[in-house]
Amino acid sequence: MASLPHTHKTKNSHAAKLWQSPANPLSTQPKLAYKKEIAAILARLTLRQKIGQMVQAQMDAITPEQVRDYHIGSVLNGGNVYPNNDKYASTQEWVTMVDTYYRASMDSSNERVAIPIMWGTDAVHGQSKIVGATIFPHNIGLGASRNGALVRKTAEITAIEMLISGVDWNFSPSVAVVRDLRWGRTYESYSENPQLVKELSEDYVLGLQGCLSEGTFMDDSRVMATAKHFIGDGGTEQGIDRGNNIDSEAELYRVHAPGYLSAIKAGVLSIMPSHSMWQGERLHGHHYLLTQVLKKSLGFDGFLIGDWNSHGLLDGCKDSSSPLAVNAGLDMFMVTHEWQAFIENTATQVEAGQISEARINDAVSRILRAKFRAGLFKKGPPSERKHACKNNLLGSPQHREVARQAVRESSVLLKNNDALLPLNPRLNFLVAGDGADNIGKQAGGWTISWSGAGTTNADFPKGTSILSAISKEVNKAGGTVHYDVAGTYTKKPDVAIVAFGEEPYAEWFGDIKHLAYQATDNKDARLLEKLKKAGIPVVALFISGRPLWVNRIINASDAFVAVWLPGTEANGISDLLFTNTDGEIKYDFTGKLPFSWPKSPLHNQLNSDHKDYDPLFPFGYGLSYMSQSQLAELSVEDNIPESLKDPGVWLFNGRAIVPWFIGLRDEDGFSMYLGSRVERPNLSIQAIDRHTQGDAVKLCWSGEKESEIVILNEEITQDYLPYLDKDAALVFEINIAGTHANSLKLSLGDMAKAEYIEVADILEKDMGWQTLSVPLACFKNKGADLSQINKPFCLRSTGLLNITLSNIRIELNAASTTSITCRNDAN
Repeated sequence: MASLPHTHKTKNSHAAKLWQSPANPLSTQPKLAYKKEIAAILARLTLRQKIGQMVQAQMDAITPEQVRDYHIGSVLNGGNVYPNNDKYASTQEWVTMVDTYYRASMDSSNERVAIPIMWGTDAVHGQSKIVGATIFPHNIGLGASRNGALVRKTAEITAIEMLISGVDWNFSPSVAVVRDLRWGRTYESYSENPQLVKELSEDYVLGLQGCLSEGTFMDDSRVMATAKHFIGDGGTEQGIDRGNNIDSEAELYRVHAPGYLSAIKAGVLSIMPSHSMWQGERLHGHHYLLTQVLKKSLGFDGFLIGDWNSHGLLDGCKDSSSPLAVNAGLDMFMVTHEWQAFIENTATQVEAGQISEARINDAVSRILRAKFRAGLFKKGPPSERKHACKNNLLGSPQHREVARQAVRESSVLLKNNDALLPLNPRLNFLVAGDGADNIGKQAGGWTISWSGAGTTNADFPKGTSILSAISKEVNKAGGTVHYDVAGTYTKKPDVAIVAFGEEPYAEWFGDIKHLAYQATDNKDARLLEKLKKAGIPVVALFISGRPLWVNRIINASDAFVAVWLPGTEANGISDLLFTNTDGEIKYDFTGKLPFSWPKSPLHNQLNSDHKDYDPLFPFGYGLSYMSQSQLAELSVEDNIPESLKDPGVWLFNGRAIVPWFIGLRDEDGFSMYLGSRVERPNLSIQAIDRHTQGDAVKLCWSGEKESEIVILNEEITQDYLPYLDKDAALVFEINIAGTHANSLKLSLGDMAKAEYIEVADILEKDMGWQTLSVPLACFKNKGADLSQINKPFCLRSTGLLNITLSNIRIELNAASTTSITCRNDAN
């Protein structure tokens, strides 16, 4: 018999002393152990059926019949998948789909064991996959509110709106404690402060799952919660998503454990390990932390759910085979697509002695115990549950009023010189900025789509934009509102309100190199400075997923408000900005900074417990209308190294980078790609995983007529001429499988005029990933006007062709190592 793989032993293995177990209300109740019921089920399952329970598959990679036949434990709708590939699918369509999978899992014919599936989703700030749902502020905003009762109420509403669509398991809350603001998931954290994270995490879990002592635990209005991502994901070096946390074990416990302690105390049923590493070892394979610490020392008797194929990132492992993760203590595997091979490989590894069957039994027991505790064996099909398809509750006025309160209490006033706020609504207002009439920008990532990009106000039929909220408040008082994104006007306004900020992003797409907002063009700063120069008082509303260095903007503002990512109810902002018609304050600011505000662009690690703590605004700062504060002019010296300032231009790294769109085009039209599969008569596109979730696209030409994949934005142009002198090239990675078309043409330029470069001859088929690099000089020599770019990438073919693309960018200092050589005739 083969020996079991080596398990990690830390030098600091003093778990019993350091990691103190919280009081888990579930483990103290013998009736909630379900030992007899679990033993009876295990006795009837074969080895492969048990492993089936350990699988969570993506909904577009598994059928209901396969759920039945393989005894699958769970299904998820991750990324950008919807019923019938329709993001506007109704709650009835969602419930019908989930119902079909559930009934398949409960099919007991032919002596099958009926075990209900769990359906998982990322409803991280409301049931945000459903058009018309209530979208709350992201966690960073809830952290600013410091209102545990309110946080609990948002979770209760999220649970109800999930159940309306038939979904019963939420991959939330994130209990990360963020220590570096460059991390792209900062907005998913409540705070840099471990104690605040601890308190609000407990409230959120209680809101989703209910409370055992109150008799509401997993009742008909509750869903399963997941505390994530265990552990230290907010403390990676340089804030790199999925990176390495090098903290000592004592620091790991002090800073990053509190949210898990309170979640376990609240009875959380599942915990998700992180994609990241601790001291160089990936968490999905970390036996010491997953088993010794979490399960034994902390007494967690729920189950561990893996993150998207992260088990496949372990050394010697792949998506379809990960004995290291099984032995480390991972119980359920989010093996999105290769789940069939995973079941067979894992069974073979058990039979060969690489994995003990006791470990399999433990994993399945934990999963079954959670299903019993959640009441899934008794609640029946999703369509027959209390809230199914209750559309009167989805985005109801009562739910949106709670979201409105959350927006009010999360907004933080950082500057109010000369007491400009609150405003008299009878005045004449200019509303400007690209965030004023953009609900998708307000909502941020994890909204409708994974990244939140590509939405329009039409995707939020019950939502309120900042512009709409201001207009309603002003118009009813007799004032006037003029809206212009660029801030132009014919009649000088009394006050300008400018809403602007970060574009939506999720996970690693949000990682940044420094904290300066718009460091290269300062577009929004220039807009505010123009208004200030005209003598117009300016209120700045900054939409962002983290504090950023915006000193020029703050200087150009008379009042500056951090509104974070407020969600769909922007009337919570207008509640704060205006008095009533009698000049009385309606609502005062109560929000306090959950994160310290940087004094410079390189103030990346800025935490109130650090020795040399010196922020611009400290943790907990926030003005009210009672505050007497006059902010002096701030330094605008950016001190950003050139190497960080202008690394080149990313066009696509799993999604089109703002301001670009990506899609398919032929002579009959254009279809935009937003993450879910798109088909035109001759060309299809769909997301695939290369290194990580959805970071590449697969393209299939049928060979019937000329079609192209294109990155474009017809409403703007960008000047790439400066890159010509920096030896820049258009670079991307490509994998050609099978048939190689005779023609594959590449272009860069403008929509009206496009000259193509033939690249088919320099590519090889079935050679795996290749990097294609073409100097910008080549396109210039072909006649492209590099000063007027609105189509920075286009790949066209007429032949039969299957390719995969990733990492499309303009790369500096790359012309000397390109696939094609062209002379720079710029001079």
